[in-house]
Amino acid sequence: MTSRLPIAKSISRRTVLQTGAAAAAIAALGAPRVQAQTGPKIRIGYWPIAAGLPFYAAVEKGFFKEAGLDVEAIRFAGAQQIMEAMLSGRCDGSSNGTGSANLAVGEIAAPGTFKIFAANPSNAKNVLDQFLVPVASPVKSIAELKGKKVASGPGIQNVTLAKTVLERAGATGVTVIELPIGQHVAALAAGQVDGVYTLEPTGTIGRLNGTTRMLEAGVIAKYILGDPMAPWFGGSASLKSDFVQKYPAEAKKFVAAYANGIALVRSNPNEARQYLKGYTAIEGALTAEVPLAAYTLYNEFTQKDIAHFQKFFDLFSEKGIFPSRLMVDTMLYKG
Repeated sequence: MTSRLPIAKSISRRTVLQTGAAAAAIAALGAPRVQAQTGPKIRIGYWPIAAGLPFYAAVEKGFFKEAGLDVEAIRFAGAQQIMEAMLSGRCDGSSNGTGSANLAVGEIAAPGTFKIFAANPSNAKNVLDQFLVPVASPVKSIAELKGKKVASGPGIQNVTLAKTVLERAGATGVTVIELPIGQHVAALAAGQVDGVYTLEPTGTIGRLNGTTRMLEAGVIAKYILGDPMAPWFGGSASLKSDFVQKYPAEAKKFVAAYANGIALVRSNPNEARQYLKGYTAIEGALTAEVPLAAYTLYNEFTQKDIAHFQKFFDLFSEKGIFPSRLMVDTMLYKG
């Protein structure tokens, strides 16, 4: 079902300085027809987190095959590696859950490369991002992590967000270390770190095995966007511009089939959740426990959505990670 690629070496900073709505969106995109698989192999990178569910479901339900597409799901250890694989020509796109800011870093390195056709907004209701601590920890707020050791997922997006949330929550003097997301629960249980900034299904795994508890969820919406219910478009599904240009018919079919995955998650999340198995660390009946992010297709974004998305990107400009302001509009797929 999946294959692995070698993790690319990090690129230097200089180098890469909802169900009616879903139905309407799919109608606009064009419903895929069952047909023989022809054309190019479409290589899609994914990070094993819950936000990638529409992609997992589309693969396992056969939506891509029904559209006559040959799609390969390629697992990576982090969003940055997916972006690097797209830049190097080893991937044609990314699934939801791939850090939007990671894609933006790649866009800055090679302008016009990445086109976002769906993003996964999360907040205090649609939970993806969270801070966890050991179940017996006396820490009751993020501010109480002051002076402690905290892990974040790998890559510039995760690290920057973890540091910024800690800073704005009043937790100063924190040592932030990068750690693969699959190691977060074990690191907390072993006392190697005092807390983690992580993404689902990590919180569910730790809660169900009794080793961790959630300190706070929806932290990016609250501390970065200023509203715990604001949509944080932290992850995005994308295609490379050159793929869209070379294979416009296949690109349109791919986005339509992917939209079927989103429609399934919206209309029947209980059915969709089973497809977390094999793609994330969640197995069997435990998949029913995982909270889900929301999803927004490229033709569903409102001006308010784009403003929230832009505010997220602007953080990276303010922190000097983006050398200049990158406009979200320039990265959106136009159909």
